[in-house]
Amino acid sequence: MAVRIRLSRGGSKKRPFYRVVVADARAPRDGRFIERVGSYNPMLPQDHADRLVIDEAKVKEWISKGAIPTDRLAKLFANLGLVAKPVIPAQPKKSAPKAKAMERIKEKEEKAKAAAEAAAAEAEASAE
Repeated sequence: MAVRIRLSRGGSKKRPFYRVVVADARAPRDGRFIERVGSYNPMLPQDHADRLVIDEAKVKEWISKGAIPTDRLAKLFANLGLVAKPVIPAQPKKSAPKAKAMERIKEKEEKAKAAAEAAAAEAEASAE
């Protein structure tokens, strides 16, 4: 049985609140779970103490038993030092700027470089 540590959504429309649960990977997102190990409220500021409330001992126990956290929870757990920080893969080439956009970026850089050189030359001329 594949066990995952994942988020189970609660809260009202446009006001999400999540329970951090240990569940069978085949169970539905908001369905049956094995154990609740905490809560996550994304509506609170990032530095708020109640944004992520978890029982670290239970999480460590489940991870030692082979439970795998989802990508989102792996990032949150990495901030707490419970798991290694997940590797974020490189973005696909499809999202990279196209040829014309790259030309515009190069032109902008060249103009900025020329302006910086002109300002430096002007500063030298005024210093003499």
